[in-house]
Amino acid sequence: MSTTSVIDALQSQAEHERFASISYLALSLWCEAADYSGFAEFFKKQAAEEAEHTEKIHGHLLDRGVQPILGAVEAPRQQFSDLIDVAKYVVELEKANTRGIHGCYEAALEQRDYPSQVMLHWFIEEQVEEEAWTGKLLTLAQRANCAGAMATLDRHVPRIFAD
Repeated sequence: MSTTSVIDALQSQAEHERFASISYLALSLWCEAADYSGFAEFFKKQAAEEAEHTEKIHGHLLDRGVQPILGAVEAPRQQFSDLIDVAKYVVELEKANTRGIHGCYEAALEQRDYPSQVMLHWFIEEQVEEEAWTGKLLTLAQRANCAGAMATLDRHVPRIFAD
């Protein structure tokens, strides 16, 4: 692989993807404890998706002769006041993810690391989708301004955001 700047950026992003995975797991557990089973199911799937993203970056590094390094991942936030608070959190989580992906791409461009650029195109497109659904989730949660509306949203979240 070409340079340490690209390797470092990819390693850092892989760690953020791991953090996002455990963050979504924490969100799933919070939702389950709060009797929002639809949100719990959806966030559990998101946790698995973020783990796949980590594996994708690790696979790229391994294919390029670099051993991925696993660092300590901080504990995710685990307490929320309500589902609007949860939705705001996922918006920020995905915006941070986008910043990291863009940083990786900028490093790959600077170093003319074409294989990493190609791999990162997939992540760039993925982040457009991720930011779109998180924005929609926040809008829907804000509109569901009574217990009945929130319960209905909870029932329909897995379908609304099905892949």
